[in-house]
Amino acid sequence: MKIISGGVCAAQGFTAGSIRCGVKESREKDDVALILSDCECTAAATYTLNRVKAAPLYVTMEHLEDGVARAVIANAGNANACAPDGMENARRMAKAAAARLGVDERGVVVASTGVIGQRLNVECIEQRLPGIELTPDGSDKAAEAIMTTDTKMKSVAVEFTVGGKACRMGGIAKGSGMIHPNMGTMLCFITTDCAITHEMLTDALQEAVRKTFNRVSVDGDTSTNDMCVVLANGRAGNPLIDWQDEDYQAFHKALAEVCTRLARMIAGDGEGATKLITCTVTGARTEEAAERLAKAVCASSLVKAAMFGADANWGRVLCAMGYSKAPFRPEYVTVAFRSAAGEVAVCEKGAALSFDEALAKQVLSEAEVVIAVELCEGDGQATAWGCDLTYDYVKINGDYRT
Repeated sequence: MKIISGGVCAAQGFTAGSIRCGVKESREKDDVALILSDCECTAAATYTLNRVKAAPLYVTMEHLEDGVARAVIANAGNANACAPDGMENARRMAKAAAARLGVDERGVVVASTGVIGQRLNVECIEQRLPGIELTPDGSDKAAEAIMTTDTKMKSVAVEFTVGGKACRMGGIAKGSGMIHPNMGTMLCFITTDCAITHEMLTDALQEAVRKTFNRVSVDGDTSTNDMCVVLANGRAGNPLIDWQDEDYQAFHKALAEVCTRLARMIAGDGEGATKLITCTVTGARTEEAAERLAKAVCASSLVKAAMFGADANWGRVLCAMGYSKAPFRPEYVTVAFRSAAGEVAVCEKGAALSFDEALAKQVLSEAEVVIAVELCEGDGQATAWGCDLTYDYVKINGDYRT
């Protein structure tokens, strides 16, 4: 497997593009993206577990009941959640995309991101969407069009081998605030030319999402609009993956790589963030316990604030672990902080260690900081990602709607 360029257009048969429709009048950038496969795709998706779900999710759920799709339409500037005419407008988006692309309306995935509770200006999408241009190198345009408070475009692609055939997979994502996925506002679209059944694609996606996007926390808020969709058109010509054999494992590894890289990008680009936080828990009784502990540390506002200030306040790490409801013995815990500047051990067997505060400051001032926790109780391990909590997060969200 190797990293390549191309994003959602890296795989054979996919094109993408974007256009400015004026969903949010103050936005000057493109705000609607389209992704199209030149043939029918096997499709799978995961959605937010928030009980309050945006209308596009319900429409997409309906459209993917048969496990197939051809295209994706996504807009920024309005979440179409808890909004007047929500379902009708989500369906109108699908219909507008279908008309522009010449595909069945039920083969269109619909996604939205932006402000909750305001009516979507679907009329501007219907009026201007016919002017959109889709190209084999349009992935970046699509990725930029779905950005809201994101400061960096999120895109990745890989090449891997299945059944002796070269396959490609690429993804784009958006997410910066309201990120605490339980399926981050997070959208992710992944395309591949690998041939795989709906059942195997669903299994692979659910497992990959569980270990990547569901282990990210920017601010502890699970969005109403979270969605991750994979489209597989089979253009690579590999033997159909219909069982969890070696070919399935190769596919799953590629999907996990794409999701991991996008999850890290989302965490590192949290609203107002200055650094990516990675928490790795090892030696837990089970993987589930390790995951719960790592997520609790990354989600802790106090840990995030300490990381912003480059303060080696390791007590906040143990505190977060303590309320995670995961089983562990505090008297066995060892904690260290690591980064490109070095490593500093701060806790051993649940008690403080003497350490160089100046070195700790240097370690915690890097762009990525690893919080390494060893429990010495088993073989379970897990990694979660987050970011620091800064003044700018409050500024961004204090007047997000207005």
